[in-house]
Amino acid sequence: MTLNPPLSVAGLCFFLMMGISWQVGAYDEDDLEKLKSTGDCSGCDLSEVFLQGADLTNAHLYDADLSGAILFAADLSGANLTWADLKDADLTKVNLSGADLKDADLSGATLTKANLSEATLTDANLTAADLSGADLSRVELRGATLYGANLTEANLTKASLYANLTEASLTKANLSGAKLTKANLIKANLTKANLTGANLTGADLTWAILTNAMIDKETLNQAFLCHTLLPDGQESKCGLAGNLKKLKSTGDCSGCDLSKANLTGANLYGADLTGANLTGANLELAILEVADLIKANLTGANLTGASLHYANLTEADLTGVNLTGAVPFGANLTGANLSGANLTGANLTGAYLEEVNLSNADLSWANLTDANLTKADLSGADLTDANLKGASLPGTILCNTTMPDGSMIYSGC
Repeated sequence: MTLNPPLSVAGLCFFLMMGISWQVGAYDEDDLEKLKSTGDCSGCDLSEVFLQGADLTNAHLYDADLSGAILFAADLSGANLTWADLKDADLTKVNLSGADLKDADLSGATLTKANLSEATLTDANLTAADLSGADLSRVELRGATLYGANLTEANLTKASLYANLTEASLTKANLSGAKLTKANLIKANLTKANLTGANLTGADLTWAILTNAMIDKETLNQAFLCHTLLPDGQESKCGLAGNLKKLKSTGDCSGCDLSKANLTGANLYGADLTGANLTGANLELAILEVADLIKANLTGANLTGASLHYANLTEADLTGVNLTGAVPFGANLTGANLSGANLTGANLTGAYLEEVNLSNADLSWANLTDANLTKADLSGADLTDANLKGASLPGTILCNTTMPDGSMIYSGC
């Protein structure tokens, strides 16, 4: 539809002929008049506005507040809704084909039988949204969040779904030819879904339900399967090999059991290993830069020469770990347990070691320049020839501690 101005005269006449009112809600009336006269209402307050059946083709609603709005059967095809707030809005049977909804908030919105074909929803929030029966063919959903969304019988043919679909309902959904590369489908329900020709490379189907789904074995094997209910009703098993496959394909293995895993020289840059069990694992020369290891169990692990630049090891258990020659520059070790750890020659420049347990640790020749050791426990630790230049030591426990010059300190006992 050609609009000149953007909200067409024909569209306005439609409201008059059909008696459709722009009912009073929480919105700004001046903003509503602006939308009616120009079709451009970027940044406007249109919350809870009544626009049922409205012709808003190609409207400019960038960053507009449309939360709780009634847009039943409205035509928003080609509209610019980037960063728009559509929380809890009624978008039943709305036409959003070709619309730009990048970074839009559609959480809790009702989009039953809506037309979203070829729309752009990159990084959009669709948490708990109802998209049952909606047309999402060729839609762009890279980086979108659809946690708990209802996509029952939705058409997702050739859609791009590198997205978070955790606990989403995709029962009887058409995903033929869809791109689900590295998609998060943990606990998703794909019962009787059509996945013919879909790309599931690196997708995480942990605890997902695929009962009677249409999918060939080759496509299924592209994904990570762990306790997945398969089309034939069998449950896939999950062990160390499966967890390693998941880590390699997705970079996310939070809570995984990787005990005694051989990860020598592995590139785990930015990996999510929150709460993972890495006891006795071999991580010699591994790259763990910017990795998330919060509350991970690394007891007895071998991290010799590992690169831990800016890794987050908050409250991690590193009891007895070998960090000889490791480089945890800028790493966050707040509240971590490093008792008895071997940190000989480790580069801990600028490391956050606040309240860290380093009792009986070997820190000889370690570089602790500008490290934060506030309230750290260094009782029984060996700091022979360690570099403590610029290190912060307020409240540090020094009891039976060997200092860089070889002297013994008992002041903190």
